[in-house]
Amino acid sequence: MTIQWFPGHMAKAKREVQEKLKLVDFVIELVDARAPQSSQNPMLHEVLGQKNKLIVLMKKDLADQSLTVQWLDYFRQQGHAALAVDVSQKHDIQSIVKQAKQMGQSINEKRKEKGIKPRSLRAMILGIPNVGKSTLINRLANKKRAQTGDKPGVTKQQQWIKIQGQFELLDTPGILWPKFEDEEVGYKLAAIGSIKDQILPLDDIAVYILRFLKEHYPAILVDRYGLQLDDEDIVVWFDTIGKKRGCLESGGVVDYEKTSDVIIQDLRSGKLGGITFDQPKN
Repeated sequence: MTIQWFPGHMAKAKREVQEKLKLVDFVIELVDARAPQSSQNPMLHEVLGQKNKLIVLMKKDLADQSLTVQWLDYFRQQGHAALAVDVSQKHDIQSIVKQAKQMGQSINEKRKEKGIKPRSLRAMILGIPNVGKSTLINRLANKKRAQTGDKPGVTKQQQWIKIQGQFELLDTPGILWPKFEDEEVGYKLAAIGSIKDQILPLDDIAVYILRFLKEHYPAILVDRYGLQLDDEDIVVWFDTIGKKRGCLESGGVVDYEKTSDVIIQDLRSGKLGGITFDQPKN
């Protein structure tokens, strides 16, 4: 499966990011804690260059906590500030403000050394679609400033937002890259909901999730769905899950499309527990 999704507004957003980058002091890059590497946009790495960056692992409540700790260590070893957050937790939101303030203070100190008057700090927030960017901005601003939605591609234009009197934040649309060179990256992003479901074969995504869980989290398949892991017939797995979850057509035949949707939604809602698709690099 090759997933390509690069709407026109995303191409425009990339150009605007390049143009506005010189106006900001640092960048806040949001990644999904369930796929910290796969949800990093390699195209943005080229655009950002050596810009100071704070990497925020979103949706930590849905990820494997032990792997989140490893990913934070990994990003910090790369020289970046890094935090993991659950946007429903106030202390997590404040940790971002505190970290941004620290980064800003060091930037203004360098300005003073050069004889330049300190000014209000500016940051740009970036991330792929449906990573939770608009929800985070609203939490940071303590009001509804950014449009939110549970589908990718809600934010369509840039806007400046003041954050708790500490800094100004430039919101940008979520940006995917034109083509996933690694097919598995496409599956991972599809599984966590970063690509519109309407353009995806959901049964393929469900099969990917089940096979990933068998390899990395086999107990979930047994506990949640009652699967026999020694039987690797994927049709048998779908039949078992479909019957257990009531995904049946008339005559008691399993509806595979509904079963696929159940598997995907169980993952995205956290009903399967904390799961992380990416393994940290050594």
